[in-house]
Amino acid sequence: MTLAAASPGFLSPTGVEVAFLLVGLVTLGAAVLSVTTRQLVHAALWLVVALGGLAVEYLLLTAEFIAWVQVLIYVGSVVVLLLFGLMLTKAPIGRSPDADSGNRPVALAVAVTAAAALVWVVTDAFRTAWIDLEGPARGSTGVTGEILFQHWVLPFEALSVLLLAALVGAIVLSRKKPEGERD
Repeated sequence: MTLAAASPGFLSPTGVEVAFLLVGLVTLGAAVLSVTTRQLVHAALWLVVALGGLAVEYLLLTAEFIAWVQVLIYVGSVVVLLLFGLMLTKAPIGRSPDADSGNRPVALAVAVTAAAALVWVVTDAFRTAWIDLEGPARGSTGVTGEILFQHWVLPFEALSVLLLAALVGAIVLSRKKPEGERD
């Protein structure tokens, strides 16, 4: 048996690769919808779909710990905090003409340039590296946890303080002022 017969080629994808591609397309579509919709609440809900799609991609890459961190931190905390802030600041539920600044062409040019640069950097960095999706998982949850808690504790705690400050700010902004008090 030759090496070419033992491993599938580029033109014969496995089921995991097909699922990765399909979930990636759904995630990309949800991300595009989250930044193009004119309704803020719908944008936040599309963001949930996009972040959930990323978690599924991590699962397909056998990075279960990172997938669950994605679900707990981003989908479970950040998006809920975003929706909570939208509701407390009395953001409009329907179409929001104030949310459009009229800079769509500039924003599109910046987004396309950033995406092209990101694709080029990642492709250049990993052009000779192959991920074996059918082999054993690289790195365990224990090793990932040790790295997180040895080197990344301070950024995680700083992020939690920042999220707490955003929550307190949303509550302060949403409070009704007494009748006699001025702005």
